[in-house]
Amino acid sequence: MTTAGADLIRQMAAGDRQAFAAFYDRHAPVVFPLILRIVRERADASDVLQEVFWEAWRDAGNYDASRGSPEAWMITRARTRAIDRVRATRRRSETFVAPLDEAAPAARADPSGNAAERASDRGTVRSALRRLPDAQREVIELAYYAGLTQTEIADRIKQPLGTVKTRIRLGLERLRDVVKTSP
Repeated sequence: MTTAGADLIRQMAAGDRQAFAAFYDRHAPVVFPLILRIVRERADASDVLQEVFWEAWRDAGNYDASRGSPEAWMITRARTRAIDRVRATRRRSETFVAPLDEAAPAARADPSGNAAERASDRGTVRSALRRLPDAQREVIELAYYAGLTQTEIADRIKQPLGTVKTRIRLGLERLRDVVKTSP
C-alpha cells in the first residue's frame, strides 16, 4: 500500500490529476475522521481537509519517502492543520463574544471508504497502543486523539516538555515497529 501511495505522490508531482484523485480517495477516509475529532465541527473539518490535500498536491515534489509513509505524511499534515484551526478558533473566541449554545452534536465518521478496512486498521492501532508503556501511550493518545500540542500535554500531565517529546518519539517508534510486524 505504501509503495502505491508513494507512486501516486510522484505522479502528483508531475501534475497527474487522476493520481491526485486516487490519492484523495485512498487517504481522505482516514484523514477526515482525525481532523473531525480534533476540530469537532464538520464544516471546519471539511475546510481543513481541503487545505491538507491542496498542500499535498502543491508539495508532492517535496515528499521524502525516507521520512515516512504517505499515510504518515498525510496524518501529520492533517493533525497539524487541524490544531492550527483549533488555535485560530480559540483566538477568535477570545476576541469575540462566544455563541450562547456551544454544544455540538457528536460528529459521525465520513461514510466513504471501506468500513471493514478502517475497522481493522483501528483494531491494529488499538492493539499496538496497548503494548506501549502507560506513559508513552498517554502522551500519544493526548496528542492524536485529543489534539493537544506537546506543550499542552506537558502542562496537563505536569511533566517537562522534553520528557513529553521523548515519550512521544519513543512511543511512535515502538508503534511503527509493532505495526510493521503485525500480520
